[in-house]
Amino acid sequence: MNSIDKLNDFMALLAEPKNYQNNIDINGQSPDQLLDFLFSMILIRRVEEKLAKEKENGVIGGPVHLAAGQEAIPVAISANLTKNDRVFGAHRSHSHLLALKPTVYELFAEVLGKNTGLSKGMGGSMHLTNTDSGFIGSVPIVSGTVPLAVGASFDAKYRGSSDIGVAYLGDGAMEEGIVHESLNLAKVLKTPTLFVVENNLFSSHMHISLRQPNSGTSRFAFANDIEFSVVDGNDCAEVFNTSKYLIDKIRKGDGPKFIEAVTYRHYGHVDWRKDVDVGVNRSEKDLDNWMKRDPILRLTNSLLEKSLINHDGILEVEDNVSSLIQDSWSKALDDSYPDLNKLKTRVYYNHD
Repeated sequence: MNSIDKLNDFMALLAEPKNYQNNIDINGQSPDQLLDFLFSMILIRRVEEKLAKEKENGVIGGPVHLAAGQEAIPVAISANLTKNDRVFGAHRSHSHLLALKPTVYELFAEVLGKNTGLSKGMGGSMHLTNTDSGFIGSVPIVSGTVPLAVGASFDAKYRGSSDIGVAYLGDGAMEEGIVHESLNLAKVLKTPTLFVVENNLFSSHMHISLRQPNSGTSRFAFANDIEFSVVDGNDCAEVFNTSKYLIDKIRKGDGPKFIEAVTYRHYGHVDWRKDVDVGVNRSEKDLDNWMKRDPILRLTNSLLEKSLINHDGILEVEDNVSSLIQDSWSKALDDSYPDLNKLKTRVYYNHD
């Protein structure tokens, strides 16, 4: 059996909803870092739940694309990044942004279209930026930021720095031609780029088994001679360890690397709906099984098992997160909207 056959067999195991419901292995991990992972994942989850609720209630005007269930990936990877690295998201990027720890308030203000938002009220949920934290931007164009990440990492290499570019993309984006051109260029130019595929198996609505010969996308990294790893995307410890190993190699000049993290989103393609009625092959039964693989649940149970936290400690985290979200939302609601004459000056470069 060749390596591709073994990869396909492993992907089949990861894609099966009933597998990987056990606690995660946190031996050798920093307890403080694990607790920080827990706080960050819970914060991102509750933020997205708030956005889902307010969208359903009609308070939010534009669409919100949610990634609840996928928090372990950006949270663990971001622990290996610096503020000088350049991170690029897609159209489902609240988690990529918040994992770099800007304020929740600024995200809420942006989604509400307020002056104080991350993009001064002009971007909404899908056009986010916070260069202070290293998040260069997200766009709703599928795969649109992937070549930008390669370009940003080439710039870092040209300047002789150890900074890297990170491109977050989904399994659906792997079906866009520009991604394959980007993989090829990154390899040829040996750019310090980390490609992170959050493979939630569904693109927007269609299961990957109906779009691809198998469930994995790492074969495209293999085709471009790029070192890759496939991980359980709902295991924050595994994602952290694997990304640390690959990022360390990138910083030492070893060229681009590729992570495929298999996960599952709790919401459907957009807004608060579950999409069990329109998502081909997406069922309540599968969703229930994936809920048992929830990255927050598995980390929480692992921390309890090792007595690194108790139930009172978990309640304290939830209370702190709840207060932060409530305060941030209330503050954002009270902020002003931009004047109509700001539409042009805030959309184009070098204005306001």
